[in-house]
Amino acid sequence: MRKRSERDARTAHDTLAGVGLGLRWEFLEDVVDGPPLDVDFFEVSPENYMRRGGYYPAQLEKLRDRYRLVTHGLTLSIGATDPPDREYLTELRGEIARLGTPFHSDHLCFSSSGGRMLHDLLPLKFSEENVTRVADRARRVRDVLGVPFALENISYYAALGRPEMPEAEFVARVVERSEAGLLLDVNNVYVNSVNHGYDPYAFLRALPLDRVVEIHIAGHERRESGLIIDTHGAEVIDPVYDLLAYALERTGPVPVLLERDNDVPPLAVLLEEVARVRSVYSRVMRSLEPNHAESA
Repeated sequence: MRKRSERDARTAHDTLAGVGLGLRWEFLEDVVDGPPLDVDFFEVSPENYMRRGGYYPAQLEKLRDRYRLVTHGLTLSIGATDPPDREYLTELRGEIARLGTPFHSDHLCFSSSGGRMLHDLLPLKFSEENVTRVADRARRVRDVLGVPFALENISYYAALGRPEMPEAEFVARVVERSEAGLLLDVNNVYVNSVNHGYDPYAFLRALPLDRVVEIHIAGHERRESGLIIDTHGAEVIDPVYDLLAYALERTGPVPVLLERDNDVPPLAVLLEEVARVRSVYSRVMRSLEPNHAESA
């Protein structure tokens, strides 16, 4: 049973491949009505379209007819003490089915308390209790949604309580115990490694990379204090591209998604960055080909 579940978590990306772009309203019409783009898929935050009628859901359906879509949630708050709202999960299941996503993902964090949204992705204490509690909740969410489910490692700026284990061990144990996939955000790994003083490559080696179903890459900003803020509002820097290549060498051809949420430039500029992500992706995939390995 465990072996089959591990295979399901890893093969969830089989119908999704290549390099994608996070969908934003700033360029929705350009994507829906413009010429075909060299983008393999778009990632959609379903909360931006649920409980809406009219123009935006209709545009999203047009987009679905042109490109593969995958959903990535913002408000599940899987680590909160309150259970996920059943009505929200039911509506989310319907949106996932409408968009035809091969899997759904959300963040390994909490973003609500006492019935109120906190509008931030906040870290959990790295504890045995939270491993058990969050893993159980992730299994139940997966069963309600009806598709494979993945959790993303987040960026954070302060630890919540004295940790009982390292961050990488916490992430690994949650996804393994829940039999979830791992959405690996390499920018978050880099941000945390700088802010908390650890080796990002050692962090990656400590993760169950066989469970990765998708990789996120994004930009960040450095403050005068030296603190790095995960803004998704700048170009990706070289050290993060290096982490992407290192991760892909170990995961193989999982889909990679470029995120840009703030200071969104024109679509043409974003497509240039997508092309750079693709060049890294293609270079690594060529290096993994048997003939290339033998000639090397």
